[in-house]
Amino acid sequence: MKIIIVIPTYNEADNIEKITEALFALPFADRHLIIVDDASPDGTGELADKLAAQHPQEMTVMHRTGKLGLGTAYAKGFQMALDMGADVIVQMDADFSHSPEYIPEMVQQLENFDVVVGSRYVPGGQVDERWSWWRYLLSWWANHAYARLILNIKAQDATAGFKAFRRSVLEAIDFSRVVSNGYVFQVEIAYLCQKMGFSILELPIYFEDRRIGQSKMSVPVKVEAVWRVWQIFWRYRHLQERQAEVA
Repeated sequence: MKIIIVIPTYNEADNIEKITEALFALPFADRHLIIVDDASPDGTGELADKLAAQHPQEMTVMHRTGKLGLGTAYAKGFQMALDMGADVIVQMDADFSHSPEYIPEMVQQLENFDVVVGSRYVPGGQVDERWSWWRYLLSWWANHAYARLILNIKAQDATAGFKAFRRSVLEAIDFSRVVSNGYVFQVEIAYLCQKMGFSILELPIYFEDRRIGQSKMSVPVKVEAVWRVWQIFWRYRHLQERQAEVA
């Protein structure tokens, strides 16, 4: 079974070597890492190239011409993973908010589910204790009120960016129709997986605040998330929801 991990990066020079080392230490016989870098001015892409040169059979770096957005970075990375013959595709951040230690269990659970989500908001899940009350409230509102009310998403953590997919899931999604490019991309993919009838497991995780660097959640990204949810609703209004079948 070939496992490919896709990580978009922008200004993650202080994290890229550490996260790469942690992923290469995972107990998988056949795994590969794809870094999709949006021309990071801090040299993340160049550092990734050096690491890839040291691990040519285990790592690939995709360089883009600028900060083109999270959604398109994942779409490009997913397509590359499929082209490389991945059986399982994992998406995650580079900043250790998503601990690599969860990946083996996520992959194992794909024997019974189509999608496994590293979830902060199911029983047993937890967010970093250092979160401000405002950040927690904003995240809770986005997941439990706004997206769920408009889209009827059943997932407790609709904005989760830590997911493992069977190959068949990403083959079935037409990414040319996916309109979201910021963090609401996660909501759109969660919504499509539900509507298309894929079986989904939310695995509880501890979501640690980034260790180094600054959050990418800018005001424009938050504004996009608000109106994109309505756009998602309208775009897929005719897509009939199928019942998920658990393997």
